[in-house]
Amino acid sequence: MPLEEDKVFELIGEEGFTRLVGAFYRQIPNDDILAPMYPKDDLAGAEKRLRDFLIFRFGGPPRYIEERGHPRLRMRHHPFTIDGPARDRWITLMETALREAALPAEAEETLRPFFAQVATFLINR
Repeated sequence: MPLEEDKVFELIGEEGFTRLVGAFYRQIPNDDILAPMYPKDDLAGAEKRLRDFLIFRFGGPPRYIEERGHPRLRMRHHPFTIDGPARDRWITLMETALREAALPAEAEETLRPFFAQVATFLINR
């Protein structure tokens, strides 16, 4: 059974989000669709931003908001071509990351639909 969104951090903590986001970003450099969207010299920064955003979004400390303000996801992603294939690849890599991170099923059941919804929302081409 999925958790309430604000309970995910309580269940998996910073360590769980660190495992998940790390597993996701380890795949990026070799991905033919997504790698070009990430500056090679800022991959660690992108990883930190996603980790901090997810931690905040799912009930943890508000570091993301304190450092970057409102998420403004569409605006921040507008410079990148996000089409159906890019969205699908992002989901595929996140699914692989979820398997690798081995989070509790309740957390996955909450995160999975969130990722699908946001990835679809960010399509801009």
